[in-house]
Amino acid sequence: MPQWLCNQMMRAFHKKDRRQIKLLNECWYFYRSKQSTKETDNNNELTIRH
Repeated sequence: MPQWLCNQMMRAFHKKDRRQIKLLNECWYFYRSKQSTKETDNNNELTIRH
């Protein structure tokens, strides 16, 4: 998890800001899904080149 996201998540938990926690959680899952897709694409590209 990126440090900036971790810091914001900790701040939201300390403030008990449910709306912010939910938003940051959705951002994290969106980020992870994009990273996973990017890694899969890179792996496929390497496989195709060989």
